[in-house]
Amino acid sequence: MTSTVAPKTFSMRELRKPQDYPDIAEVLTASDPAWPVTPELLQVWEEARDQALYHTDAVAEQGGRVRAVGRVGHDDFAFEEWRYWGNLNVHPDARGQGIGSALYGELLSRLRARGAREVRTMLSDQPHHAPGRAFLERRGFRVAWERYESRLDTAVANLGKFDDLMQGVAAAGVELRSVADLASDPARDKRLWELDWLLFQDVPMGTTLTRRPLEAWVRQELEDPTFEHELSFVAVRPDLNDPLTGPYVGYSTLMRNPGGFYVIGMTGVRREDRARGIAKALKVAAMRALATRGGGEIRTFNDPPNKAMLGMNVALGFVRGPTHLRYELQLDGPSSGTDGAEAGGEA
Repeated sequence: MTSTVAPKTFSMRELRKPQDYPDIAEVLTASDPAWPVTPELLQVWEEARDQALYHTDAVAEQGGRVRAVGRVGHDDFAFEEWRYWGNLNVHPDARGQGIGSALYGELLSRLRARGAREVRTMLSDQPHHAPGRAFLERRGFRVAWERYESRLDTAVANLGKFDDLMQGVAAAGVELRSVADLASDPARDKRLWELDWLLFQDVPMGTTLTRRPLEAWVRQELEDPTFEHELSFVAVRPDLNDPLTGPYVGYSTLMRNPGGFYVIGMTGVRREDRARGIAKALKVAAMRALATRGGGEIRTFNDPPNKAMLGMNVALGFVRGPTHLRYELQLDGPSSGTDGAEAGGEA
């Protein structure tokens, strides 16, 4: 499949793995500098993807280099046969030539051939995503959900003010142990997988979640190279032996982005052990461990209905940052105009 736009030319083709990853990492990072990626991570994420689910991608090449990439497939967090999640990025230096429109049209035609009824993606409200938001809205995408990003720098956080909290949790018989410390537990991974699913069902994310298989979850979470085993903590009650989660009653994970900052992946406590300060203590444990290592910025995401967690983050010292917008396209309505406009970010 080849398309030409005067005065410059580009060609579309299938993504070549792993040969294209360096160029794709450059495109993705240039499109969203706040969230850089590396070729190595792209390969790891591809290998960890659930191969049983549909996925397709295409790139646009210009001057011997990949200058845009579009990827779309089933959403393993909210799987429905007819629902897909995708993104489309054009390098800022290659915009204004119809590349984004061409890639979008190609990928959408593939989804229509599969009977797709809904496509989702996400962009932030930041200025560098304004062209991407306009690209989506011209094609019928509408904002269906928001997620709030908050940030904290451990260098300016007063971590000493939480001493009473940490002592109270310990006095209640709850131990906070890092995922690394629990490596000797042969049931650790399965117990964390069970706990993760139990907790995620209570997260108000505006969609019905689906469960990833154990093997896929381990590859995508615990074995991901960004996952910080020493900075991710589990709340353990030695007096408990739940048939699914054993003594684990809560956990909070931390990942390190190539940009040097850290991201909270999940924080939660099972219902029976809530309102005891455990979730807050888990975050403090991670913040203190990171400060001991030298400190850094931590980012986290929360949904508007999750007022308890939003309030907790404010109490911990997190400051609201960008809002991330989930866009949805219903394919039985307005959809796929190809007006020649360019993607400014993800689409």
